Amino acid sequence: MEKLKNNPVVKAIGTQRLVALLALIVIYGVFGIMNPRFATYNTMVNIFDASYYIGFMAIGICFVIATGGIDLSIGTVLTMSGLVAGYLSVNKGFPMWLTIIICILIGMIFGVINGLLVAKMGLPPFIATLGTMMLSKGIGSIITGAQSVTWKSGSDPEGWYRCLFKIKTASGLLIPTGFVLLIAAAVIMAIVLNKTKTGRYILSLGSNKEATRLSGVNVDKYLIIAYIISGTFAGIAGLAYSTIYSTLLPGGGAGFEMDAIAGVVIGGTSMAGGTGTIAGTMIGVFIISILKTGLPFVGLQTHYQQVATGLVLVVAVFADVYRNRKKN
Repeated sequence: MEKLKNNPVVKAIGTQRLVALLALIVIYGVFGIMNPRFATYNTMVNIFDASYYIGFMAIGICFVIATGGIDLSIGTVLTMSGLVAGYLSVNKGFPMWLTIIICILIGMIFGVINGLLVAKMGLPPFIATLGTMMLSKGIGSIITGAQSVTWKSGSDPEGWYRCLFKIKTASGLLIPTGFVLLIAAAVIMAIVLNKTKTGRYILSLGSNKEATRLSGVNVDKYLIIAYIISGTFAGIAGLAYSTIYSTLLPGGGAGFEMDAIAGVVIGGTSMAGGTGTIAGTMIGVFIISILKTGLPFVGLQTHYQQVATGLVLVVAVFADVYRNRKKN
């Protein structure tokens, strides 16, 4: 085991990320063996489709979890962002470029609110974000009159936004352009988390908040920034979800945050804070996406998907707790 840990390849990738990567390959292979129709290009596109909204949420919440906090509101903020922005576009005639900006801004505003509640008012992150989860859920229903909202179709002159996440060629080939956006966002935020002062201070908050404060760092500022990042990416996730699935239902989104949290933890970010890995998070996100897409191919529906995701999350958290105990 020690030889394996000291292997330069394992050191470069990280033990948990390597395990997650191998699990990703194995899970994909098992589904492909159980149903050959799973291992097709169109199914791969479907996996990407399922990964966008989870992936953007996961990138954002990775920063919050790295501080030792949590953001339970991202799922309902995703839905509210898509609902309100889509309502303004469809019912009020807002141009699509402005609709996209509003969708992201709504998420950012909730990130600011969460950050202020946690950093300035001293509320526990669980309670603060549980409150904003309910708040965003209710506001979305009120603004839309409890009616579903369907974003404009690709045939509409304003439907150009769909090309951001998927392009259909004249021959019918689907090109998952959203994959490029997701990976680009992951690379940028990985640099922010690991190579910038902001990222280092956010990680140090999770390692030892009081020591960070005593070293002269404005703890509240960087805690708020972490929640703003989480909220902003929830807004981007709202755009991704609206683009791929078109129709949003009032009161929806609760539970989406669990998929994002699972992806973050599976990828190697500790729930205790102090560590964060965007690369590992992406691996975790694709594991969740493959489970969501693959289980129906073997005859298992939504409730089995939830069981599978829950089991994977429990195993990942147990591995995290075990690793932290060994360090201590």
